[in-house]
Amino acid sequence: MVEQDNRRGILLMVMVTFIFAMQDGISRHIAETYNVYMALMVRFWFFAGFVLVIAARSPGGLRRASRSALPWAQLFRSVVLIVEVIVMVQGFVYLGLVHSHAVFACYPLLVAGLSGPVLGEKVGWRRVVAIAIGFVGVLIILQPGFGVFSPYALIPLAAATMFALYSLMTRYVGRVDPASVSFFYTGVVGALIVTVVGIWHWENMTLADWGWMAVLCVTAATGHFLLIKAYEVAEASAIQPFAYLQLVFAATIGVIVFHEPLEMNVVIGAGVVVCAGLFTLWRARVAAA
Repeated sequence: MVEQDNRRGILLMVMVTFIFAMQDGISRHIAETYNVYMALMVRFWFFAGFVLVIAARSPGGLRRASRSALPWAQLFRSVVLIVEVIVMVQGFVYLGLVHSHAVFACYPLLVAGLSGPVLGEKVGWRRVVAIAIGFVGVLIILQPGFGVFSPYALIPLAAATMFALYSLMTRYVGRVDPASVSFFYTGVVGALIVTVVGIWHWENMTLADWGWMAVLCVTAATGHFLLIKAYEVAEASAIQPFAYLQLVFAATIGVIVFHEPLEMNVVIGAGVVVCAGLFTLWRARVAAA
Protein backbone atom coordinates (compact mmCIF):
# COMPACT_ATOMS: atom_id res chain seq x y z
CA MET A 1 0.00 0.00 0.00
CA VAL A 2 1.47 3.34 -1.07
CA GLU A 3 1.52 5.96 1.68
CA GLN A 4 -0.77 8.89 0.91
CA ASP A 5 0.93 12.26 0.55
CA ASN A 6 -1.28 14.96 -0.92
CA ARG A 7 1.51 17.53 -1.04
CA ARG A 8 3.66 15.22 -3.15
CA GLY A 9 0.65 14.38 -5.33
CA ILE A 10 -0.03 18.07 -5.96
CA LEU A 11 3.61 18.63 -6.95
CA LEU A 12 3.42 15.70 -9.36
CA MET A 13 0.17 17.02 -10.86
CA VAL A 14 1.75 20.44 -11.43
CA MET A 15 4.63 18.73 -13.23
CA VAL A 16 2.15 16.72 -15.30
CA THR A 17 0.21 19.81 -16.41
CA PHE A 18 3.44 21.55 -17.42
CA ILE A 19 4.59 18.50 -19.43
CA PHE A 20 1.21 18.16 -21.14
CA ALA A 21 1.22 21.87 -22.01
CA MET A 22 4.68 21.44 -23.57
CA GLN A 23 3.28 18.49 -25.51
CA ASP A 24 0.50 20.65 -26.86
CA GLY A 25 2.98 23.26 -28.06
CA ILE A 26 5.08 20.62 -29.83
CA SER A 27 1.93 19.03 -31.29
CA ARG A 28 0.90 22.38 -32.73
CA HIS A 29 4.33 22.86 -34.32
CA ILE A 30 4.32 19.39 -35.91
CA ALA A 31 0.67 19.55 -37.03
CA GLU A 32 1.28 22.87 -38.79
CA THR A 33 3.83 21.15 -41.04
CA TYR A 34 2.93 17.46 -41.22
CA ASN A 35 -0.12 15.23 -41.28
CA VAL A 36 -1.68 14.91 -37.84
CA TYR A 37 -2.57 11.23 -38.41
CA MET A 38 1.06 10.25 -38.97
CA ALA A 39 2.25 12.31 -36.00
CA LEU A 40 -0.34 10.72 -33.72
CA MET A 41 0.54 7.25 -35.01
CA VAL A 42 4.23 7.64 -34.16
CA ARG A 43 3.33 9.09 -30.77
CA PHE A 44 1.05 6.14 -29.98
CA TRP A 45 3.67 3.61 -31.13
CA PHE A 46 6.03 4.95 -28.50
CA PHE A 47 3.25 5.14 -25.92
CA ALA A 48 2.24 1.54 -26.65
CA GLY A 49 5.81 0.41 -26.02
CA PHE A 50 5.76 2.25 -22.71
CA VAL A 51 2.45 0.62 -21.77
CA LEU A 52 3.74 -2.85 -22.65
CA VAL A 53 6.78 -2.38 -20.41
CA ILE A 54 4.58 -1.24 -17.52
CA ALA A 55 2.15 -4.13 -18.07
CA ALA A 56 4.91 -6.73 -18.27
CA ARG A 57 6.27 -5.58 -14.90
CA SER A 58 2.85 -5.60 -13.22
CA PRO A 59 1.31 -8.55 -11.33
CA GLY A 60 -0.21 -10.95 -13.84
CA GLY A 61 1.84 -9.54 -16.70
CA LEU A 62 0.52 -8.88 -20.18
CA ARG A 63 -2.18 -11.54 -19.93
CA ARG A 64 -3.84 -9.81 -16.97
CA ALA A 65 -3.47 -6.34 -18.45
CA SER A 66 -5.13 -7.34 -21.73
CA ARG A 67 -8.08 -9.20 -20.19
CA SER A 68 -11.15 -6.97 -19.94
CA ALA A 69 -14.66 -7.76 -18.75
CA LEU A 70 -15.95 -5.05 -21.14
CA PRO A 71 -13.74 -5.31 -24.24
CA TRP A 72 -16.14 -3.47 -26.57
CA ALA A 73 -16.53 -0.62 -24.12
CA GLN A 74 -12.74 -0.42 -23.80
CA LEU A 75 -12.41 -0.42 -27.59
CA PHE A 76 -14.97 2.38 -27.94
CA ARG A 77 -13.21 4.36 -25.23
CA SER A 78 -9.87 4.06 -27.06
CA VAL A 79 -11.40 5.21 -30.36
CA VAL A 80 -12.99 8.23 -28.67
CA LEU A 81 -9.64 9.26 -27.18
CA ILE A 82 -7.83 9.02 -30.52
CA VAL A 83 -10.46 11.08 -32.32
CA GLU A 84 -10.41 13.63 -29.47
CA VAL A 85 -6.64 14.07 -29.73
CA ILE A 86 -6.86 14.55 -33.52
CA VAL A 87 -9.64 17.13 -33.15
CA MET A 88 -7.87 19.00 -30.35
CA VAL A 89 -4.59 19.23 -32.27
CA GLN A 90 -6.51 20.66 -35.22
CA GLY A 91 -7.87 23.21 -32.79
CA PHE A 92 -4.30 24.19 -31.88
CA VAL A 93 -3.57 24.80 -35.56
CA TYR A 94 -6.72 26.79 -36.41
CA LEU A 95 -7.37 28.59 -33.12
CA GLY A 96 -4.12 28.46 -31.17
CA LEU A 97 -3.31 27.13 -27.71
CA VAL A 98 -4.91 29.99 -25.77
CA HIS A 99 -8.41 29.82 -27.25
CA SER A 100 -8.44 26.04 -27.58
CA HIS A 101 -7.54 25.42 -23.95
CA ALA A 102 -9.84 28.18 -22.71
CA VAL A 103 -12.82 26.37 -24.27
CA PHE A 104 -11.51 22.85 -23.52
CA ALA A 105 -11.43 23.75 -19.81
CA CYS A 106 -15.20 23.14 -19.75
CA TYR A 107 -14.78 19.36 -20.00
CA PRO A 108 -15.15 18.75 -16.20
CA LEU A 109 -18.51 20.51 -16.44
CA LEU A 110 -19.51 18.18 -19.26
CA VAL A 111 -18.40 15.21 -17.17
CA ALA A 112 -20.55 16.43 -14.28
CA GLY A 113 -23.53 17.09 -16.54
CA LEU A 114 -23.36 13.76 -18.37
CA SER A 115 -22.59 11.62 -15.32
CA GLY A 116 -26.32 11.42 -14.62
CA PRO A 117 -27.59 10.03 -17.95
CA VAL A 118 -24.43 8.00 -18.69
CA LEU A 119 -23.54 6.58 -15.27
CA GLY A 120 -26.77 7.07 -13.37
CA GLU A 121 -25.14 9.36 -10.81
CA LYS A 122 -27.14 12.01 -8.98
CA VAL A 123 -26.38 15.61 -10.00
CA GLY A 124 -27.75 18.17 -7.53
CA TRP A 125 -29.17 21.57 -8.43
CA ARG A 126 -26.02 23.38 -7.27
CA ARG A 127 -23.88 21.54 -9.78
CA VAL A 128 -26.49 22.10 -12.47
CA VAL A 129 -26.29 25.85 -11.82
CA ALA A 130 -22.48 25.71 -11.85
CA ILE A 131 -22.55 23.86 -15.19
CA ALA A 132 -24.86 26.52 -16.64
CA ILE A 133 -22.59 29.32 -15.38
CA GLY A 134 -19.57 27.53 -16.84
CA PHE A 135 -21.14 27.50 -20.27
CA VAL A 136 -21.88 31.19 -19.95
CA GLY A 137 -18.10 31.46 -19.61
CA VAL A 138 -17.69 29.52 -22.85
CA LEU A 139 -20.03 31.96 -24.60
CA ILE A 140 -17.97 34.85 -23.23
CA ILE A 141 -14.86 33.29 -24.80
CA LEU A 142 -16.60 32.72 -28.13
CA GLN A 143 -18.16 36.14 -28.38
CA PRO A 144 -18.79 37.95 -31.70
CA GLY A 145 -15.60 39.32 -33.15
CA PHE A 146 -13.62 36.19 -32.32
CA GLY A 147 -15.44 33.94 -34.78
CA VAL A 148 -18.33 32.55 -32.76
CA PHE A 149 -20.51 29.97 -34.52
CA SER A 150 -17.79 29.34 -37.09
CA PRO A 151 -16.71 25.70 -37.48
CA TYR A 152 -13.26 26.53 -36.07
CA ALA A 153 -14.78 27.91 -32.86
CA LEU A 154 -16.55 24.59 -32.27
CA ILE A 155 -13.41 22.44 -32.62
CA PRO A 156 -12.22 22.60 -28.97
CA LEU A 157 -15.82 22.29 -27.74
CA ALA A 158 -16.16 19.07 -29.73
CA ALA A 159 -12.85 17.86 -28.29
CA ALA A 160 -14.01 18.69 -24.75
CA THR A 161 -17.23 16.74 -25.32
CA MET A 162 -15.30 13.69 -26.55
CA PHE A 163 -12.82 13.87 -23.68
CA ALA A 164 -15.72 14.08 -21.22
CA LEU A 165 -17.21 10.96 -22.84
CA TYR A 166 -13.80 9.26 -22.64
CA SER A 167 -13.56 10.15 -18.93
CA LEU A 168 -17.06 8.81 -18.26
CA MET A 169 -16.30 5.60 -20.16
CA THR A 170 -13.11 5.24 -18.12
CA ARG A 171 -15.16 5.45 -14.93
CA TYR A 172 -17.70 3.02 -16.38
CA VAL A 173 -15.17 0.31 -17.29
CA GLY A 174 -13.33 1.04 -14.04
CA ARG A 175 -16.23 -0.54 -12.16
CA VAL A 176 -15.14 -3.99 -13.37
CA ASP A 177 -11.67 -3.54 -14.93
CA PRO A 178 -8.54 -2.50 -13.00
CA ALA A 179 -6.67 0.62 -14.09
CA SER A 180 -3.93 -1.49 -15.69
CA VAL A 181 -6.44 -2.90 -18.21
CA SER A 182 -7.73 0.55 -19.18
CA PHE A 183 -4.14 1.76 -19.52
CA PHE A 184 -3.33 -1.21 -21.78
CA TYR A 185 -6.29 -0.52 -24.07
CA THR A 186 -5.49 3.19 -24.20
CA GLY A 187 -1.93 2.57 -25.36
CA VAL A 188 -1.74 -0.73 -27.23
CA VAL A 189 -5.21 -0.96 -28.74
CA GLY A 190 -5.13 2.78 -29.40
CA ALA A 191 -1.87 2.37 -31.35
CA LEU A 192 -3.34 -0.42 -33.47
CA ILE A 193 -6.42 1.66 -34.29
CA VAL A 194 -4.56 4.83 -35.24
CA THR A 195 -2.06 2.84 -37.34
CA VAL A 196 -4.89 1.66 -39.61
CA VAL A 197 -5.43 5.32 -40.56
CA GLY A 198 -2.01 6.87 -40.05
CA ILE A 199 0.02 4.41 -42.12
CA TRP A 200 -1.62 5.78 -45.29
CA HIS A 201 -0.57 9.35 -44.46
CA TRP A 202 3.17 8.84 -43.95
CA GLU A 203 5.35 11.89 -44.67
CA ASN A 204 9.09 12.36 -44.52
CA MET A 205 10.16 14.62 -41.69
CA THR A 206 13.28 16.74 -41.31
CA LEU A 207 15.90 15.63 -38.80
CA ALA A 208 15.06 18.56 -36.54
CA ASP A 209 11.36 17.69 -36.52
CA TRP A 210 12.16 14.05 -35.78
CA GLY A 211 13.93 15.46 -32.75
CA TRP A 212 10.74 17.30 -31.74
CA MET A 213 8.78 14.10 -32.35
CA ALA A 214 11.14 12.22 -30.03
CA VAL A 215 10.64 14.87 -27.35
CA LEU A 216 6.86 14.58 -27.84
CA CYS A 217 6.96 10.81 -27.39
CA VAL A 218 9.19 10.93 -24.32
CA THR A 219 7.13 13.65 -22.66
CA ALA A 220 3.91 11.73 -23.39
CA ALA A 221 5.23 8.65 -21.60
CA THR A 222 6.73 10.72 -18.78
CA GLY A 223 3.55 12.71 -18.28
CA HIS A 224 1.33 9.64 -18.06
CA PHE A 225 3.79 7.91 -15.72
CA LEU A 226 3.82 10.92 -13.37
CA LEU A 227 0.03 11.11 -13.58
CA ILE A 228 -0.24 7.49 -12.45
CA LYS A 229 2.14 8.22 -9.57
CA ALA A 230 0.15 11.32 -8.60
CA TYR A 231 -3.05 9.30 -8.23
CA GLU A 232 -1.14 6.60 -6.37
CA VAL A 233 0.17 8.89 -3.63
CA ALA A 234 -2.70 11.39 -3.26
CA GLU A 235 -6.47 11.62 -3.20
CA ALA A 236 -7.97 12.38 -6.60
CA SER A 237 -10.17 15.12 -5.13
CA ALA A 238 -7.08 16.86 -3.70
CA ILE A 239 -5.05 16.99 -6.90
CA GLN A 240 -7.73 17.24 -9.62
CA PRO A 241 -8.23 21.03 -9.25
CA PHE A 242 -4.56 21.55 -10.12
CA ALA A 243 -5.19 20.03 -13.56
CA TYR A 244 -6.46 23.48 -14.56
CA LEU A 245 -2.87 24.71 -14.48
CA GLN A 246 -2.49 23.16 -17.93
CA LEU A 247 -4.63 26.05 -19.21
CA VAL A 248 -2.22 28.55 -17.64
CA PHE A 249 0.91 26.82 -18.95
CA ALA A 250 -0.53 26.25 -22.45
CA ALA A 251 -1.71 29.86 -22.68
CA THR A 252 1.75 31.08 -21.64
CA ILE A 253 3.38 28.96 -24.36
CA GLY A 254 0.84 30.19 -26.90
CA VAL A 255 1.52 33.85 -26.08
CA ILE A 256 5.32 33.66 -25.75
CA VAL A 257 6.25 31.06 -28.38
CA PHE A 258 3.48 31.39 -30.97
CA HIS A 259 2.69 35.09 -30.35
CA GLU A 260 -1.01 34.43 -29.89
CA PRO A 261 -3.20 37.34 -28.73
CA LEU A 262 -4.70 37.21 -25.24
CA GLU A 263 -8.06 38.97 -25.42
CA MET A 264 -9.81 40.10 -22.25
CA ASN A 265 -12.97 38.14 -23.11
CA VAL A 266 -10.88 34.94 -23.19
CA VAL A 267 -9.34 35.69 -19.79
CA ILE A 268 -12.74 36.49 -18.23
CA GLY A 269 -14.52 33.56 -19.86
CA ALA A 270 -11.78 31.10 -18.91
CA GLY A 271 -11.93 32.39 -15.33
CA VAL A 272 -15.68 31.77 -15.21
CA VAL A 273 -15.26 28.26 -16.64
CA VAL A 274 -12.47 27.34 -14.20
CA CYS A 275 -14.35 28.68 -11.16
CA ALA A 276 -17.46 26.75 -12.17
CA GLY A 277 -15.37 23.62 -12.69
CA LEU A 278 -13.69 23.96 -9.30
CA PHE A 279 -17.10 24.34 -7.68
CA THR A 280 -18.39 21.15 -9.32
CA LEU A 281 -15.31 19.27 -8.11
CA TRP A 282 -15.88 20.59 -4.59
CA ARG A 283 -19.55 19.63 -4.66
CA ALA A 284 -18.67 16.15 -5.91
CA ARG A 285 -16.24 15.79 -2.99
CA VAL A 286 -18.91 16.97 -0.52
CA ALA A 287 -21.48 14.61 -2.00
CA ALA A 288 -19.04 11.69 -1.80
CA ALA A 289 -18.32 12.52 1.85
